[in-house]
Amino acid sequence: MTPTTIELIGAALFAVAILHTFATKFFEHLAHTKPTHAGVWHLLGEVEVVFGFWALVLVVAMFATDGAKVATQYIDSRNFTEPMFVFAIMVIAGTRPILQTAMASVCLIARVMPLPASMGFYFTVLSLVPLLGSFITEPAAMTLAALILADSFFGKGISSRLKYATLGVLFVNVSIGGTLTPFAAPPVLMVAGKWNWDIAFMMSAFGWKAAIAVVVNALGATLLLRKELGQLSPADSGVGDRVPRVLVLVHLAFLAGVVVFAHHPAMFMGLFLFFLGVAHAYQRHQDRLILREGLLVAFFLAGLVVLGGHQQWWLQPVLMSMSSDQVFFGAAILTAFTDNAALTYLGSLVEGLSDGFKYALVAGAVTGGGLTIIANAPNPAGIAILRGHFDDEAVHPLGLLLAALPPTIIAALAFRFL
Repeated sequence: MTPTTIELIGAALFAVAILHTFATKFFEHLAHTKPTHAGVWHLLGEVEVVFGFWALVLVVAMFATDGAKVATQYIDSRNFTEPMFVFAIMVIAGTRPILQTAMASVCLIARVMPLPASMGFYFTVLSLVPLLGSFITEPAAMTLAALILADSFFGKGISSRLKYATLGVLFVNVSIGGTLTPFAAPPVLMVAGKWNWDIAFMMSAFGWKAAIAVVVNALGATLLLRKELGQLSPADSGVGDRVPRVLVLVHLAFLAGVVVFAHHPAMFMGLFLFFLGVAHAYQRHQDRLILREGLLVAFFLAGLVVLGGHQQWWLQPVLMSMSSDQVFFGAAILTAFTDNAALTYLGSLVEGLSDGFKYALVAGAVTGGGLTIIANAPNPAGIAILRGHFDDEAVHPLGLLLAALPPTIIAALAFRFL
């Protein structure tokens, strides 16, 4: 496949954007040490802005090389349903009624765990909530888990070691925890319809293996960090004033409606706008809506959609040149540099793939979904919520990569040998 000029430019900008994600902490440092242009440095230090910024550069380049008509047609051809969905589900899942319900459920289950209070709560958040993502979708699970962790652990002055270890396990567990059903994990969703993967198949081929890996990862992190976790006070099951049960049910209904109509933006955005009206009418039962965080994550994902559209020329030949045994590890590695849903989507375009190749492609894609911020669509949501608790308000990509490697290895072993 011979690339066009704009495809070469797109690939180069995609590489620059990846390098930029590794430099966000440097820009945040400049914002504090060079206050004269702090606004510019803060902008470049926002990891959610990175791909949107370089997507803008790509569009400008398309205007210059191919003209306004081609550039406009390209943008119109992109599917921005996922960024819009993640924005809506983040905001609804982050409300006080939903968060109180999740906290109460986690505390209830943590009490029966044969672990000290704070350790049992920590283990439950890192195991139960990611698995819940198979039913409420991964972005919603990531939002809930990140908000609970921010309130119960990250806001209590814990060490950087605990923060990065927690983030690594959370990202990996959310990525694999959504594989119990065919509709919750973006890389599975891309192929489930075409390959006829239903809930029964997902549970038998992926689900039970993912559940074991999620529990092992969460338990391993809990035991490894038990000394510091044991020094923390038990989490409170309440978040602000208690919310009336009727309002909780209304919020749960909005959440369920957005999930059900996840592939129909006119429907779920209509529900979301209706939800905003209800939230405004009952402000006394709401905390600040995470609109800013949700918009930043949507901007990040939209930028990835725009930049990713010009990567097929090199990504597909690399992927399709592998055997079914090689594709598992190849997909896990490639996922670190591009959204895992993009990998499985490319695989769905190829006819005549063996069942072993299909399984290896999807298993590898979800296994590597925690290695970087761009590896899995929900990851930016977790970063947006938790990064304020890190030094310079930036999560170092290398720190995340190192923290995610052990749970990624556990996930790989589960999918390959169980």
